[in-house]
Amino acid sequence: MKKNILRIAVLSLLATAIAVAPTQTLAQEKQDKPAVEKKTEPKGDRGIPFHGKITAVDKTAKTVTVGERVFLVTAETRIKKLGKPAKLDDAVVGEEIGGTYIKGDDGKLTAKTLRFGPKPEVAAKAEGKDEAKGQEKKGKKDK
Repeated sequence: MKKNILRIAVLSLLATAIAVAPTQTLAQEKQDKPAVEKKTEPKGDRGIPFHGKITAVDKTAKTVTVGERVFLVTAETRIKKLGKPAKLDDAVVGEEIGGTYIKGDDGKLTAKTLRFGPKPEVAAKAEGKDEAKGQEKKGKKDK
């Protein structure tokens, strides 16, 4: 009888060890992998979008301040105003601005693209141009 109880105990332990072994292996594999880091910057060359109003322009330091953030303007920064190429000199404090930037390892925000003034579609609507055709809308007098 002791032999039978001993066999049952050994077989039970063996069965438990076989059943638990795969789950322990999976747990170890999960711990070996590094945790996935959340990235605020999108991959690729697109940059992080921003918009607001220009609060300061420093032409000597080549920076544009939007709210509390200061964006560094480099030679690679593409600047447009009303859909046309522009320069940092075209920036006006209080003007609407938008674009994309990249945050460097040192914490500096480097502007990738800048757009001074309203978006071209908004400006075209304000001027009375048909967005799809790019032509002036005809008034009731022209009919």
